[in-house]
Amino acid sequence: MIIYGTTLLAICHLAGLFLGDLLGQAIGVKANVGGVGIAMLLLIGARIYLHRRGLMPAATESGVSFWGAMYIPVVVAMAAQQNVVTALRGGPVALLAAIGAVLVCGVCIALINRTGHAEPLPPLTESGQATA
Repeated sequence: MIIYGTTLLAICHLAGLFLGDLLGQAIGVKANVGGVGIAMLLLIGARIYLHRRGLMPAATESGVSFWGAMYIPVVVAMAAQQNVVTALRGGPVALLAAIGAVLVCGVCIALINRTGHAEPLPPLTESGQATA
């Protein structure tokens, strides 16, 4: 059942928004900086962590996979609403934040790839059950 992943998504989303606000304050921007992206990374990390420890039932994992796939269009829609020209006119802070976010995401992806080779996640069938 897909609803099971909603709690994990909500926790990751709230934590990502909080961390994005802190990042914005740290660099002097009165806005959330990368909160949705941070939330997505937290969701990926939580899924891997719970799966490796056997704490995620198949139905919950199916729900998390569904919400993880839905998150990408949400991020694209939110990015389309941003006024990039106005942000760049406001100063170099927006450009530095963008470059910093890309670098942090690259480092996170590299870390996930280095730690993820021990036990890959099994693919899910249409019924949400992991294949053996």
